[in-house]
Amino acid sequence: MSDYQTILADVSDKVATIWLNRPAQRNSFSPDMTRELYEAFGEFEADDGVRAIVVTGAGKYFSAGADLSRRGGSTFSRPASADTAGQQQEPASQRVEPRQMRTPVVAAMNGSAVGMGITLPISWDIRFAAADAKYGFVFTRRGLVPEAGSTWMLPRLVGVSRAMELLLSGRIFSGAEGAEMGLFSRALPADEVLPAAQEFARDLAASTSAMSVAATKALVYNGLGQDREESHTVEHQVFRWTGNQADAREGVTAFLEKRAPRWPLSKVKDYPPML
Repeated sequence: MSDYQTILADVSDKVATIWLNRPAQRNSFSPDMTRELYEAFGEFEADDGVRAIVVTGAGKYFSAGADLSRRGGSTFSRPASADTAGQQQEPASQRVEPRQMRTPVVAAMNGSAVGMGITLPISWDIRFAAADAKYGFVFTRRGLVPEAGSTWMLPRLVGVSRAMELLLSGRIFSGAEGAEMGLFSRALPADEVLPAAQEFARDLAASTSAMSVAATKALVYNGLGQDREESHTVEHQVFRWTGNQADAREGVTAFLEKRAPRWPLSKVKDYPPML
């Protein structure tokens, strides 16, 4: 495992946990932390021994967004050719994007998060939040627009009307309200967020086929850009392909024999060719 400076990482029971580790700066994103987070994603994505990734914050905050202290009012000033805050460290072709990963990424948002601290988790797969923590897409209150694909994804999570309310006003809302909207899967007491996310990830790692999870994730994200008939056609093709694979045989056999499954296929090497 790489020697990171701004994040911490650990693997246990096939679950990788990543801590954003700048607690004195409320885990705000520096260029180094952004780069190291994506390096860790790439490392765990390539590892068949990692079935799920959980990202949380060290200390009481999840993330205060971009580090505004580095350049003051010029924090967001860049050449016109520069990418967005979440993409500025390296060309997109050189890093793995969570939506394209075969490994599920779970946000354990143990404390408050604004700006980049919430738009990045929007592009991950599942979000658990602290019920009493404060969250917000505060960009319009900083003279900016939302980034990291959040203007595309948020309406699909909470509906256009709710997304407009949150994005245009930049207002702060609680984790409990976010869960009611569908932005978060669960809202829990802050000290229960990480254990709950890890428990979910461990169950996924123990009970599900890595190949099936990877393919299901791709079907969902691809389907967001397809019409209903196209999505159904591809889904049917993938279903038929998976039905002829060793994991399908093992899944049925394990169920009939009332034992834990022993999945033979790899998330790295075994993947439906039509995806």
